[in-house]
Amino acid sequence: MTLRIVVFCICYAGICSFYVTAMNLPGNSDCYRLNTDMEIKALCDNTGNDKPAVGSFTGFRQGSIEEFLGEPVFLLEKMFDGRGGRNIITAQDGTVLVFHRDFLIESKDGGRTWSDERFIGEDVRGYNSILNEQNGEILLVHPEGYNWKSPDNGITWNREVIEILPNSMLHGSPDGVPLVLWAMQPGVTLMFGEHKGRLIMASRIWRVADNPRVFPWWLFQYSNSIYSDDNGKTWQSSSPFPDTGTGEGAIAELSDGRLFYSSRKHYFDKRFPEHFRHELHYAFSYDGGENWEDLRLSLDLPDGPRYRDEKPVGMNFNGHFGLLGGLLRLPVDGKDILLYSNVDTPCHNRKRLTVWASFDGGETWPVKRLVYDGPSAYSSLGAGRTGTPSEGMIYLIFEGGEKGPHSEVNLAVFNLSWLLGDQNINDFLER
Repeated sequence: MTLRIVVFCICYAGICSFYVTAMNLPGNSDCYRLNTDMEIKALCDNTGNDKPAVGSFTGFRQGSIEEFLGEPVFLLEKMFDGRGGRNIITAQDGTVLVFHRDFLIESKDGGRTWSDERFIGEDVRGYNSILNEQNGEILLVHPEGYNWKSPDNGITWNREVIEILPNSMLHGSPDGVPLVLWAMQPGVTLMFGEHKGRLIMASRIWRVADNPRVFPWWLFQYSNSIYSDDNGKTWQSSSPFPDTGTGEGAIAELSDGRLFYSSRKHYFDKRFPEHFRHELHYAFSYDGGENWEDLRLSLDLPDGPRYRDEKPVGMNFNGHFGLLGGLLRLPVDGKDILLYSNVDTPCHNRKRLTVWASFDGGETWPVKRLVYDGPSAYSSLGAGRTGTPSEGMIYLIFEGGEKGPHSEVNLAVFNLSWLLGDQNINDFLER
């Protein structure tokens, strides 16, 4: 269920917040075909072997719903001590990569076993990750104007300078009011509509003042996005998410080309405490992420612990409400199955990490299942790739542990059958 809300423009001290192409194909031309979605599919590598070549325009192959069903699967494993681990990427060859600070670990068997830690680079920090589905490159984008790029599914990494352009409010460039990219769900490559091939990720405008946590400056913090149409060399900062006091978010693309943006809301105008809400705030883009509109509240999904009041309790207080949640569209052909992760508790404690499922593009969320009953916090979602060892798997990386919500980084691996439990998926697909 959803609730539409009206957003007003707020002004203070003169600042207002408002809320086909030709390409050269390498190797034998018989190794490529054009599918019904107008995507060029690589059928073999440059030597004629029957496998995709890294760097070819493979796109994100949409699988079938049956891949995520079958016998229920659920694995839970501690990955690291301390905070972090919010970036998880499944490379085009099916390698699952988990990034933690300046190193990564990988799984070649769909998340059952993991490698030792592998160092990436000296200044790998404060980034968000994205897989470029057009060429297979993995980017770790930093808001100060550089990224670390891997052309070979995470094996080797090179540092590159990039350009980040500000939005119409002059927010987002490194030499002005900068972006924040950490504590976001990894970005996505758009696969539908007129902006197909665009790279996009959630971002945040935060430091609009020397002390952005002080009222009224919290009113001018906002979620937004950055997007690139040149494979990550240049990024454009978007217009604001249509509500202020927001930050830390996730973007999923629906099959009709709309973008679904879920955002944490830290701060509410303290002059109107009756408007404090615990429901998830989300909005849409109809132009590939350049503008965000149609703000709604979900009556099914929480934005972190549900406690909202003027009196601070634990980690919940105005300026620190909400919690980053994961958001993912399963790569299933012809279906808009969305997953959302966050804690599910009526009190102020960060605990009871839960996953919800929608089978109608986020209109309703009829399925949910508890993943971890203890203290838990930030989370991020990923999915396996058809035709690889990761096929049919769902990945949930999250902070949590017996010692506290930020004491460890854990990974849950499961499939849709486990999430459904004893429910029949046809009951939801036929609605």
